Amino acid sequence: MKSVRPKKNLGQHFLTDLSIARRIADTVDACPDIPVLEIGPGMGVMTQYLYPKNRDYKCVEIDRESVEYLEEHFPKLHGNIIGGDFLTMNLNEVFGGRQFVLTGNYPYDISSQIFFKMLDNKELIPCCTGMIQREVALRIAAEPGSKTYGILSVLIQAWYDTEYLFTVDENVFNPPPKVKSAVIRMTRNSRTDIGCDWELFKQIVKATFNQRRKMLRVSLKQLIPDFNEEMIPDFDLTKRPEQLTHEEFVKLTNCVGKLKIKN
Repeated sequence: MKSVRPKKNLGQHFLTDLSIARRIADTVDACPDIPVLEIGPGMGVMTQYLYPKNRDYKCVEIDRESVEYLEEHFPKLHGNIIGGDFLTMNLNEVFGGRQFVLTGNYPYDISSQIFFKMLDNKELIPCCTGMIQREVALRIAAEPGSKTYGILSVLIQAWYDTEYLFTVDENVFNPPPKVKSAVIRMTRNSRTDIGCDWELFKQIVKATFNQRRKMLRVSLKQLIPDFNEEMIPDFDLTKRPEQLTHEEFVKLTNCVGKLKIKN
């Protein structure tokens, strides 16, 4: 079978540099001894370095042509290539409820959705590595006060330690993307309890960053129509969301939670 044709509707940009493929594959070694699930293996440029690592390995690929290519060129993977959509999978079924490392050259247009699913399955995924758009990687690793600090920063850093590992130029892909890429690693921190209601925490983070130029006292009115800053006298509501640390978002969530109960 000839090479797979990159499909624009699937956001496929096939990595062609083998040295970079090996470097990305080796990022899973930080979380050893547990299975690996690769998203979007394409023609297996990373797969060839992942599956010989002497640990359980599976990959999920939505592109039928790529699945056929992998079946032909990687016969040892027979039974471990899942043809389907990662976003709709029941992750408990992949390795029989065991934890696993998530990795891949992620499609740029759904990378945020992949990481939101990771958060929903954080007890199954103690480590996530891979390549994404550089802008998104910077956002994930951003610290409070920076212009790139946002929804992904706060939600992921609540449960994971984030590392921006290295930048990848456009010319090592077929076809070359219009943006630079980056490799990241996210490793579960020791936190077992966020200290507030997680669903309300997510709601507040999204509501405030959706109006990131507004002061908190303005954006909170989305959640509580009759809200005024006197309802939370011990919190500086003139701040904007990018100024808040994780701990401050937890405090704000608990304050809003009490108000919602009263209402």
